[in-house]
Amino acid sequence: MAGSSINAPSRSARSAKRGLLALGVLLVALVLLLMFFPWDVLRGPINRYVSDKTGRHFEITRRLDVTLGLRQATVHLDGIEFANPSWARAPYLVKAERADIDLRLWPLLRGAVVLPGVRLAGPQLGLQMEADGRRTWALGKSDAGEGGKGTVPTIGLLQVDNGALDFLAPAYGVDLQAQFSFDPARGDLPLSYSMKGRYKQQPLSAEGRTGNVLQIDHVGQPPFPIEIKAAAGRTRLNASGTVGSLTELDEIDAKFDLKGQTLGDLYGLLGVALPQTSPYAVRGQVRKRAKLWEVSSMAGRLGLSDIGGQLSFDQGAATPKLSGTLSSKVMDMDDLGPLIGLPPTERSAKAVEGVAPPPTVEQVQRRRGDGKVLPTAPLDFERLRAMNADVRYTAERIRNVRDIPLDRGSVHVALQDAVLTLDPLDLGVAGGKIAGAIRIGAASQPADIRAALDLRALQLARLVPKLEASGNSVGRIDGRINISGAGSSVATWLGGASGDVALLMGAGQFGNLLPVFATLVGGDILKFLARGDKDVQLRCAAVAFDVNKGVMDSRTMVLDTSNAVFIATGQANLAKETLDFTIRPEPKSKSILSIRTPLTVGGTFANPRPGVEVAPLLARAAGVVAGATINPLLALAATLETGPGKDADCGAVLQDARTPDSRTATQGAARAKAIRP
Repeated sequence: MAGSSINAPSRSARSAKRGLLALGVLLVALVLLLMFFPWDVLRGPINRYVSDKTGRHFEITRRLDVTLGLRQATVHLDGIEFANPSWARAPYLVKAERADIDLRLWPLLRGAVVLPGVRLAGPQLGLQMEADGRRTWALGKSDAGEGGKGTVPTIGLLQVDNGALDFLAPAYGVDLQAQFSFDPARGDLPLSYSMKGRYKQQPLSAEGRTGNVLQIDHVGQPPFPIEIKAAAGRTRLNASGTVGSLTELDEIDAKFDLKGQTLGDLYGLLGVALPQTSPYAVRGQVRKRAKLWEVSSMAGRLGLSDIGGQLSFDQGAATPKLSGTLSSKVMDMDDLGPLIGLPPTERSAKAVEGVAPPPTVEQVQRRRGDGKVLPTAPLDFERLRAMNADVRYTAERIRNVRDIPLDRGSVHVALQDAVLTLDPLDLGVAGGKIAGAIRIGAASQPADIRAALDLRALQLARLVPKLEASGNSVGRIDGRINISGAGSSVATWLGGASGDVALLMGAGQFGNLLPVFATLVGGDILKFLARGDKDVQLRCAAVAFDVNKGVMDSRTMVLDTSNAVFIATGQANLAKETLDFTIRPEPKSKSILSIRTPLTVGGTFANPRPGVEVAPLLARAAGVVAGATINPLLALAATLETGPGKDADCGAVLQDARTPDSRTATQGAARAKAIRP
């Protein structure tokens, strides 16, 4: 009994050892079987199985082999044809001379297809996606028998040795054909590519190089290098850097050079609602992480102006948002036209090399043919609704200002829920400044547009170049512009706007050349020619308009100097762009050789016509002729100016200019001022 109890454990141990040995032999045999299994015998069954499950033709045309690992297998296909669904344009999803596909084993248990690496030799790829969710690379079969809505494999790295790609996505405006060429002699960027087609309704062409693999999805791999030179419509891009994922276009870190006719074109390409501009060329660094794009170290030209700064574009919010700061050391006035709907000038249109110049303001004006000058380009309401924005811009110096002596400028641009505000808007003008706000409410159409601006301490000599040249003109102008209305362009807005416009000036002085010729006082002209210029004292001046639905009716127009009073009346029609003013000069001193008569300003904004009232002038001419027939000295009597002009009541003049008279103008001004805190 004792011997039996001793031998029992030893027999159990021997049985366990024999069992483990048998299991080991079985595993070794299984491994050897899998290693040397003639996988090609499964080619026919696999062809039939995949074709049945996907509803489209699948065939390994020459040979099948498999290399097994513990967690992953590599499937070697010598010749492969995998058809696209019948609705696709390209006949094949993939057709290649050879394919090596890495396949994760354990995800298959939950129905997921994970392909960490795919290597293709001489492939033809046909990718297509539709707005209803169908994709040619979705591996499944619908109730109707067509594939395109089944399991989508996760592909990590894709390596292509020569080949071609056809990619169509009508809902996204993409229709591209690409060619690939692989040459290890090209160093770190052995895969070159070229593509052509259309993107967002614009012709697209591109070429470049990448590393030997493309990272399609995130699989813990480092980003791959890429170079690209592309042209889409009127936009040109050169970039080099790295990309982490092609499917999400993520983990981008690249240097770029971008140029085109207008930044407004980027809305159709990238969805960023930038304003219309002169031709541009900018460079910088771009990074993308998840839904956030960041542009840093940006520098370049915007027409004749320099531009720099940084921007970010967050696509993660319900409404994308653009933020940043921009600045110019020198901003050229010619580059402001496109911002309000005017084409660039000829100087600005040709300022950027390598960009075909757009139509200029001169060319467009000739083609327009209606004789008007106010911008008629419609505001793009879709863009104002497409995103939000918070951008600050500063120009240290402004040049080429011509009629408007701007020195500097800064503006805070905010776009929130289709309401665009420029607040604060601060412009250095003629030694003073124009400050205030502009608001465009694009939630409705036509847009609700309001402007509330204050003019502070503008120097008269800076505003009138001839006076500045005399070196002895001083005076300060203050004023305001408060107008509001609805419109779809600058022209339609001003053509129906109402509000208040006023310019006020206190005491000052200037050279008398301008008032002498304006009053046509011959004696003063003779004295000016004989003795040279002299200072004229300015007592006060006021120019104020009630703006009533596009018509600027003069409320107060008075210029009171030491030698004459000028009183004007009339109106400017902003809708018709016409002028109708009468200026009545009243000299304050006696003079001979005067042919004083009311002056007129008529015509249009594009072609103003200064003149004189003919009837008073003819009466004086008749007197000269009649007197000359009796005695030549009597002819001078007809030109004698007795100086009826009197000093204006400056207090009353300035007070009248401060407040609109009409109810419509008052209400329009109040609506405009409401946009300012």
